[in-house]
Amino acid sequence: MGGVLHNMSGVWILLVIGVLLAGFGVWHRVANGRLRSHRTAGDRLTSSQLGDELGEQATLVQFTSAFCAPCRATRRILQEVAQMVPGVKHLDLDVDEYLDLAQELNISRTPTVLVLDADGGIVRRASGQPRKADVISALGEAIPA
Repeated sequence: MGGVLHNMSGVWILLVIGVLLAGFGVWHRVANGRLRSHRTAGDRLTSSQLGDELGEQATLVQFTSAFCAPCRATRRILQEVAQMVPGVKHLDLDVDEYLDLAQELNISRTPTVLVLDADGGIVRRASGQPRKADVISALGEAIPA
């Protein structure tokens, strides 16, 4: 009788682990690449920090790394959007070359995308590959009407 109860407790443990893993998978799928609002006083980036001039209207900043597979697709999306919208510039920063800035901004994975307004204020931020429509929508917030 004790052996049956012992085996059942193992089944329950596996069931709980399975539910936790499924929950994590759903959360990761929903959160990955989502452009979250990021309006915090003082969160501005300058052209000297970024190593290049800001866009006239907005700047799409991508932190990337050499071994990041989604970085290539993200780069393509951001370049397409920057070409579509006048005054928008795309900057691709290697996290190894901009390590101090990445640490200052708490960037822990690549790609990380920042949408900046014309003054360098961080309007939106995404960890992971954002959707093209979401990037265009974020630019609507960054560029004054």
